[in-house]
Amino acid sequence: MEQAMKDFFLFLSKNKTLNSAAKKWGLRFGASRFVSGQTIAEAINAVRKLNQQGLVCTLDHLGEFVFSVEEANESADYCIKTLDAIHQSGVDCNLSLKMTSLGLDISRELCMDNMRRILDSAKKNGNIFVRIDMEDYAHNQVTMEILNELLQEYDNVGTVIQAYLYKASDDIDSLKDKKVNFRLVKGAYKESPEVAYPNKPDVDENYKKIIKQHLLNGGYAAVATHDDNIIDFVKKLEKEHSIPRTQFEFQMLYGIRTQSQIDLAREGYKMRVYVPYGNDWYGYFMRRLAESPANVKFVLKGMFTK
Repeated sequence: MEQAMKDFFLFLSKNKTLNSAAKKWGLRFGASRFVSGQTIAEAINAVRKLNQQGLVCTLDHLGEFVFSVEEANESADYCIKTLDAIHQSGVDCNLSLKMTSLGLDISRELCMDNMRRILDSAKKNGNIFVRIDMEDYAHNQVTMEILNELLQEYDNVGTVIQAYLYKASDDIDSLKDKKVNFRLVKGAYKESPEVAYPNKPDVDENYKKIIKQHLLNGGYAAVATHDDNIIDFVKKLEKEHSIPRTQFEFQMLYGIRTQSQIDLAREGYKMRVYVPYGNDWYGYFMRRLAESPANVKFVLKGMFTK
């Protein structure tokens, strides 16, 4: 039943008609729990409040289903406006983005032009770090190739490695000499067993493997997890291998396990919150519902108690 529900919400996340309708609804039906707002000002305000609790952040202007050059350039413009706002407000925050929203599916050249515009702006605004979010498997290899190219020009860019992919370990080793800042995750897309581990225990084991691999390679690891077993595993690695806390951080999603985020920060760990914003929130929201039945219960409760 749980898997069927997950598949259902992942299916809905790709529905373009519902995505268009959601832009008109606003942040209704519980979405405001997981999305900080629709405007840059609302997002910066949310980041400021999290900073006051000892948490650092990364902002992501949500955007999916980009079909034109104009939409891709507009999305890049929003990223640049976000970087300007981060710098001007003085908040402790990075930027996350998806390259499909910058035109990757239209042309690689368009996407690269927008990436360079964004990274140049990030440098101008205090060398803010920019994270390229990893998307589905169809975009995995091109993302790694673009990252490798960008690393020849910029030192403020990294991406995400998904533990459920068989190729995760090879991707880490392919760039180990560059000491890349990787966000390490389990993975949230529905993929074929030909390219991804179909069983959760195997994903968990590979996740531990790539965390250890990347840390021992000397790379910076952003361990993005809400799993206490993984958090404890990282803490144990830290002690066993004398890994400095300046070499890693924990990351969690906005609106999920907020007290755990604060607790980790109080323990002296860097704890970064992934803070999405924008009116194109539908696909992101559906994926959060797919991840956990508890999220669905929260939304249903909100719908029927207001």
